[in-house]
Amino acid sequence: MFFDSWHGVLRVLVVGTLAYLALVAWLRVTGKRTVSKWNAFDLIVTIALGSTLATVLLTQDVALVEGVVGMGLLIMLQYAITWTSVRVGWVQEAVKNAPTLLLRDGKPCVDAMRRQRVTHGELCAAVRASGQASLEGVDAVVLETDGTFSVITSGWNGSRDALSDVDGVARTRKGDGGN
Repeated sequence: MFFDSWHGVLRVLVVGTLAYLALVAWLRVTGKRTVSKWNAFDLIVTIALGSTLATVLLTQDVALVEGVVGMGLLIMLQYAITWTSVRVGWVQEAVKNAPTLLLRDGKPCVDAMRRQRVTHGELCAAVRASGQASLEGVDAVVLETDGTFSVITSGWNGSRDALSDVDGVARTRKGDGGN
């Protein structure tokens, strides 16, 4: 239970080191985006890579080459999807959610919060984390595609080009209530 053999320990050390080096090499070749946290799709790939590495490391039935090929397959699929999504709009829409406006001019967008399953307490926590003491002092709160909150405290009356892809911004203009 606590110790089977030195062979198993040696295998973990050797295969683990080689699998880790192979994963690092794959990630260097394909770039930073492979393990980014932009959206749920990226998170799934990151978790799958970790699971594959753990399987290669701890399962004697999986050969190192099979694990390295499996990691490579996941990374290449991620690369292909992200490469295509940058160039083909419908692919991006299929794999990535749009950011969502949760607060406009200090007023919660209740319907959007309900659709995104965000509570009033979570909204307040995001505003506090940005250093603000009241919702009224915030122009907008956006739920980003990676699940983080962006709090905008100034510049709402400008061009809003950074908010062009946010769900709810086009429908909510100054003075319409934003719900």
